[in-house]
Amino acid sequence: MDQVRVGIIGSAFSSNLHAEALQEVPEARVVAVCSSHRAHAEAFATRWKIPRVFTDVRELLDSKEVDAVVVGVPNDLHRAVVVAAAEAGKHVIIEKPLAHTLADADVMVDAARKHHIQLLYAETIVFSPKYVRAKTLVEEGAIGKLYMVKQGEKHSGPHSDWFYDVRRSGGGALMDMGCHGIEWARWMYGKPQPKSVYAHCQRVLHTQRTQGEDNSVVILEWEGGGIAVIEDSWAKHGGMDDRIELYGTGGVVLCDLLHGSSMETYSTEGYGYAVEKAGETKGWTFAVFEEAHLYGFPHEMRHFIRCILNKEKPIETGDDGRATLEIIYAAYESAASGRKITWPYKPAHPDQIPIAPWLNR
Repeated sequence: MDQVRVGIIGSAFSSNLHAEALQEVPEARVVAVCSSHRAHAEAFATRWKIPRVFTDVRELLDSKEVDAVVVGVPNDLHRAVVVAAAEAGKHVIIEKPLAHTLADADVMVDAARKHHIQLLYAETIVFSPKYVRAKTLVEEGAIGKLYMVKQGEKHSGPHSDWFYDVRRSGGGALMDMGCHGIEWARWMYGKPQPKSVYAHCQRVLHTQRTQGEDNSVVILEWEGGGIAVIEDSWAKHGGMDDRIELYGTGGVVLCDLLHGSSMETYSTEGYGYAVEKAGETKGWTFAVFEEAHLYGFPHEMRHFIRCILNKEKPIETGDDGRATLEIIYAAYESAASGRKITWPYKPAHPDQIPIAPWLNR
């Protein structure tokens, strides 16, 4: 096999980024899309020139024309889709977070191993060219020994209603975006074992829309030294913000992912891939140029396709997604109890959504 035939499961915001990214991967050909909303799927297929449309995911998975799937559906559907894909012998690229619960994550990872398929975890910011360059600087010794990293992702709220329903999402801003920063920090330090986590969560803006937190701060301590500070917010007005800070004994790296490539924009209607995203893009904002490239989506998809072709070794797998999810559980437990959570750590209820301790505090 010299080309991977890809099916996209989902047709909303993240799936548009996946489709755009795959256009730039010559070893991939998108042959199908699946969404329960036929009109939405057909519009998506027309936009990206995809030949086949499905409304039943099992019909897509049964297709002999599909080798791998990219999954961009709500968190509570991840387990069912991934297990079905594994049973059908299809490789899987799964959008973050890996799973709705830790118990689901274990079932998904086990299914991938049992059926000998690759389960690849789409943590895009470890592929972002700016952030990859920052890591290279650290590895070259440019800033000495790394002792603290910070990552923040902030905006005024997600683009789809299901994010605000903790029964479907599993949590708020920490679950939605903290998974980015946590896995990025693991990657920056070489994926060490956590030593402790302390977190604070609050709900300040979307008080009538969600039970989940819309602002969070996580402090992670790693075995072998070094800490990470992860800040995430659905309460920050004025457009998207994503940046990192790296502190070493011999220097510092400060990296703003988006602002240096943006255009000041005023819009009365809003803009973006999805109509439901328009609420974020009305008024004065900064329109990001080549967002998919800045976030590393083409680089991520190219790497994953080459992994499926056995040309590269996976950087991000289901095991990495599980490790990130376990830290998220500990962070919510810390935010609920007001105490530092230390390792070894196992959540008392891995079958419950991560935010459950904070909701029941």
